[in-house]
Amino acid sequence: MNVVVVGAGLGGLSAACHLVGTGHDVLVVERGDRPGGRAGVLERGGYRFDTGPSVLTMPELIDDCLHAAGSARAEVLQLERVDPMYRACYADGSTLRVWHGRERMAAEIADVCGADQAKAFGRFCDWLGDLYRLELPNFIDRNLDSPLDLVRPLAPAMRLVRQGGFRRLGNVVASYFSDERLQRIFSFQAMYAGLAPYEALALYCVITYMDTVQGVYVPAGGMSAVPEALATAAGKGGAGFRYGATVERIVLEHGTTGRVRGVRLDDGEWIEADAVVCNPDLPVAYRTLLGGLPMPRVARRGRYSPSCVVWHAGARGELPPEAAHHNIHFGHEWDGAFRALLDDGSLMPDPSILVTVHSKDEPSLAPAGGHTLYVLEPVPNLDGRVDWTRERSRVRDRLAERVAALGYPAGVEAEELVDPTDWERQGMERGTPFALAHTFAQTGPFRPGNLDRRAPGLVFVGSSTLPGVGVPMVLISGKLAAQRVAALRGKAS
Repeated sequence: MNVVVVGAGLGGLSAACHLVGTGHDVLVVERGDRPGGRAGVLERGGYRFDTGPSVLTMPELIDDCLHAAGSARAEVLQLERVDPMYRACYADGSTLRVWHGRERMAAEIADVCGADQAKAFGRFCDWLGDLYRLELPNFIDRNLDSPLDLVRPLAPAMRLVRQGGFRRLGNVVASYFSDERLQRIFSFQAMYAGLAPYEALALYCVITYMDTVQGVYVPAGGMSAVPEALATAAGKGGAGFRYGATVERIVLEHGTTGRVRGVRLDDGEWIEADAVVCNPDLPVAYRTLLGGLPMPRVARRGRYSPSCVVWHAGARGELPPEAAHHNIHFGHEWDGAFRALLDDGSLMPDPSILVTVHSKDEPSLAPAGGHTLYVLEPVPNLDGRVDWTRERSRVRDRLAERVAALGYPAGVEAEELVDPTDWERQGMERGTPFALAHTFAQTGPFRPGNLDRRAPGLVFVGSSTLPGVGVPMVLISGKLAAQRVAALRGKAS
């Protein structure tokens, strides 16, 4: 089959790798001048900033994509462990480092929080591992078409209930750890799913497993090296790439319905296809590329995740001697900060922030004597009550003051601030890069599907469809999309 992949983001590239591996003729059409989508690169004054995800986990999922296209990681990508994975700094002045390896992490917890908490960490890791091994094959790495698929077969669903997957994430973490510092470091990952720890289901602790148990990695050359590697592998496998080409419309046989016929570019060029894999944010794709085909109700009226402000700063000076690659600076507020963000749609009082120093492990990203700082603060999406025309400069100045007070380089030579209005201009619904929140009613078969049966041959990929948000999930979404295309070929034959 001839397949056009619209967009060379991580999901589209994953799909391309899996599609060429099963013998499809694949053309990837990308409006930018390089692969990556939101996992891109910004260059300012001799500094190179990674503009998308800053935390890389589950490298075996990258390996799956590369192997599908006939390549191996050693040929196209170099990854190194980040250790410590995080430096967690608390408002009381204490610090906890999250290390690779259970024994080393248990020793850190014993030293900072006490021996009883270290023993609890072992039990917590065992539970997380069991949860991950249950969820991945049965509920994540699988195309789901109906709520009934959650209980077919029944045994995994029953095990998930028995393991506490439908309890509240915050409560489950607190059942293992009495120390609030540990509760925070092992539950903040709920934010990746667009939820507060006190409202997220415990089944989303699989993100904690991927993050703080399996480990965090850094690519040589920065995060943009990952899409570059996937594109290289897909190209070696036979995929074609068209950069600087913007798709204006995905063409359906009957205009707003019917089987896919191909895509039309903004210069009028027509590219015929038997199937189209669509990587742009799903609700935006319905609105801009499928004119007239109504988007699923959950995409139109659902709850979207909070957004974030990211301040990219290239600064000259020394790092704090204790700085790690990823540094989480927790504020005094916790539940109250989440309620302001999620319920009130306002900025967090005393927010927790992430400061990632990509140049610490990849010096080529900054000139001699300089460092790149990636400073992230959670903020409401555009459904919230923040006027970004007024607050943009205030938020930037507040972040700069706080980062300098924390001891990071203050001699800023290059910078860029990204707020929710910028995310929206980049094509992200409601100005959030985190898509629909992972409430139970927006997860699995309740999430917008990667197929629209009104348009046979149209397949979606990315964080707004199955299985969801985050680099690991988006890579899996590409594999699931390729399986959908293979099923279409089976029907056609």
